[in-house]
Amino acid sequence: MKRKWIGASLALASVGLLIGPQQGAEAATPKIKVHYIDVGQGDAIYIKMPSGEDIVIDGGNKGKGDALVTYLKKQKVGDIEVLISTHPDADHIGGLDEVLDSFKVKSVYAPKVKHTTQAYKDFLLAVKREKLTIKTAKAGVSFPVKGVKAQFVGPVKDYAKSDLNNWSAVLHVAYKKNTFLFTGDAELKSEQDMIAKK
Repeated sequence: MKRKWIGASLALASVGLLIGPQQGAEAATPKIKVHYIDVGQGDAIYIKMPSGEDIVIDGGNKGKGDALVTYLKKQKVGDIEVLISTHPDADHIGGLDEVLDSFKVKSVYAPKVKHTTQAYKDFLLAVKREKLTIKTAKAGVSFPVKGVKAQFVGPVKDYAKSDLNNWSAVLHVAYKKNTFLFTGDAELKSEQDMIAKK
């Protein structure tokens, strides 16, 4: 009876040794973290990629840049690998000039559509101050992130200049079993075009 108990204890200890490291490795598996930041009207998203890259999508309205910068600093963001302006409406692009002024940004993506608002002009001036070139965000364009597939699936085509929402850069991100679709303000026409392109 005593021997059986000792044998069972050793078996459990062995199982514990086998399970322990696996659980530790599982806990240490890098994760993707997506933050939907409250900027009131508009949009601002921060993504921490599993390999450490920082992605920012949109910056809320004019006057929301400080709040966004504060939030990013609380998340210990040091620099931003990819900054995306989904489209030039003020409630999406308004705070991005302050983000550009506050962090080293490596790449900027935006759809190839212009606007006449002050928010859009401030964004362009901030990009220029950082000596960056805006890369075109459109269907088929991807950017390298280790272990993650990050590709624009919209806009699929050019739309009327008055139809800014459908110009929205739509980003599809896939990591392991997790997939995300960041849509900006894409409307029915753009959605139908993306579906038609599968």
